Order: sequence, then structure tokens, then C-alpha cells
Amino acid sequence: VQLVESGGGLVQPGGSLRLSCAASGLIFSSYYMSWYRRAPGKERELVAGISGAGRNPFYADSVQGRFTISRDNAMNTVYLQMNSLKPEDTAEYYCNAHSDYFKGYYWGQGTQVTVSS
Repeated sequence: VQLVESGGGLVQPGGSLRLSCAASGLIFSSYYMSWYRRAPGKERELVAGISGAGRNPFYADSVQGRFTISRDNAMNTVYLQMNSLKPEDTAEYYCNAHSDYFKGYYWGQGTQVTVSS
């Protein structure tokens, strides 16, 4: 199984980025997909999650109304659209795939997001 994130970078406060996570080696539509982040000196934080069918997205309070998670099961890809970015959104962002049925739990390698003027 591979999860490959992309789309990170340096952006000014108020700007936008879209992260992508391309999955392979698993039955993608059967996995709950999540985005986590870890800022320097802080614990890993669940940012957003979405079911295999693309319903019932979850958002952390800190990103509610600014971030949108979506998935394209035909492309085996999950996205995180990040708008109105703030310096406190600076972190390494990780994609996670989870399935109780297949007993699978996988991580991507991460992509860095830096929000700074």
C-alpha cells in the first residue's frame, strides 16, 4: 500500500492550497480517509476525515468552515482544500487510510505546509 501526498508549499496568510493524496494497493472505496497534521512541538492533530462513500465529512473545530475534504474513488485520491490559511495551520500534513474490515491502517510520508508572510 502506498499513500503519496502532494500540494504542500509556502503560502501567505489568507491564501489557499489543495493537498492531494494518491492511494494504491488497496480497495480505496473501502477505506475511511483522513488528513492529520503535526506542527513543530505539538502533538499530531486530526484535521478532517471522510467515509468511503464520501459522506459525513468530519472537521476539527480549528479548520471548520475553511477546509474541505473530498475524495474521488475513481482516481483513488483524497483531497484537502485549504482556504483562508493562517500561520497556525503551518504543519506537516499526513494522509491516513483506515479500514476495520480489512484491518488496514496506513500513512503517507507527509507534505509540508507553511503559512507565512
